[in-house]
Amino acid sequence: MASASRGQWSGKFGFILAAAGSAIGLGNIWRFPYTAGENGGGAFVLIYLVFVFAIGVPVVLSELAIGRKTERNPVGAFKALVPGTMWPWLGGLGIMTGFAILSFYAVIAGWTLSYLYGAIFGTVGDVTTAAESGAVFSALIGDAWLAPVLSFAFILLTAIVVRGGVSSGIEKASKILMPVLFVVLAIMAVRSVTLPGAHEGLEYLFKPDFSKITIGVVVAALGQALFSLSLGMGAMITYGSYFPEKENLPQAGVIVAIFDTSIALLAGLIIFPALFSAGVDPNGGPGLVFVVLPTVFSQLPAGHLFAIGFYALLSIAALTSTISLLEVVVSYFVDEKHWSREKATWLLALGASIFAIPSALSQGAVDFFTTTGGLGIDFLTLQNNIWGNYSLSFGALMLCVFVGWKWGVPAALASLESSGHKLPASALFGFLVRYVCPVAVGIILVYIVITQQYF
Repeated sequence: MASASRGQWSGKFGFILAAAGSAIGLGNIWRFPYTAGENGGGAFVLIYLVFVFAIGVPVVLSELAIGRKTERNPVGAFKALVPGTMWPWLGGLGIMTGFAILSFYAVIAGWTLSYLYGAIFGTVGDVTTAAESGAVFSALIGDAWLAPVLSFAFILLTAIVVRGGVSSGIEKASKILMPVLFVVLAIMAVRSVTLPGAHEGLEYLFKPDFSKITIGVVVAALGQALFSLSLGMGAMITYGSYFPEKENLPQAGVIVAIFDTSIALLAGLIIFPALFSAGVDPNGGPGLVFVVLPTVFSQLPAGHLFAIGFYALLSIAALTSTISLLEVVVSYFVDEKHWSREKATWLLALGASIFAIPSALSQGAVDFFTTTGGLGIDFLTLQNNIWGNYSLSFGALMLCVFVGWKWGVPAALASLESSGHKLPASALFGFLVRYVCPVAVGIILVYIVITQQYF
């Protein structure tokens, strides 16, 4: 049993909502639609679904098994399982990755707050052309004061939840935010698929064109699966460490992956029918939801309400993810350095806020950060490439190697099944973790190193 001072989920349902909240974030509602749009729609979606269940689910279960067995943070978990080895450095990398991602993720999350405000007060719905919308977005990200303040605000919201603890803070917030997220998504998806011309968007999303499948599409699909499920940075190890001993962990882990994937598909059901209804190219890139969609909302019936609902979704999804990013780091300092949760939360939130400043200023506000001192790449993109691509991929790869070949599949299964609930197809799980997952992630990691084509 986890100590009372450390915290524990009240039950399986609380864990599922919190872990799904960790996985469900901007990766689902912001990143998935534009990545699908850039990579051929249905062909990308099909490969993404295969990767979620062939690679994502085994890695999720592997992280959860480590967390449940040790009841520790990522560093402490590896120390407990293989003391006196270099493996705890992998846990340390995960914690560093979570902290770094939080610092630039909060910048994008801050943009969602600005757009939610604009949707509520009508300014977002007033733009009718891509040029007008682009000017609004450029003004936001190029504002040397507003962009950092918005990221600070988002980290503050995150810290308020995390300081409340596991059950009283994170779980309680998840039990409110996640049902609201799902209900609003479902309502908006129903409305979107009933728009004139929506069937073309549905065909684009769900009808695979196999001629579109390239190695780049495969890389993007696997990257989306890893990024979306919060893998390779210790989040699921941390959340698994709070899991009640008597509950069914294998079932909960699979439900989290299904929940996460369903949200991504629901986001697609909202965005692609709306785009095709308005006659807009779905290949909008990263600016899809901030530049393209405002012009779409202005053309839709009740577009003002549509915009409010959509940017509220983005803000909620971002918050549930930043909560887990901060919690990973907080758990380390609580477990290993014996800090109080209060001290760890506020000091780390302050550190993340400071570290977010270069990313917030890198989108046009300050030339030095726009080119990262002459490297020719903005600081936010550099951070995403280092931590969101290389580090996540390497972390997931080494986790598979650890569970498959060091700690061992039997030990992982024993942890997953310690409550008496069996993992169906356990032999398949072992095969995937030992062979398929490390090979697939390894190939992708080599590919992005050689080609510099990122997720």
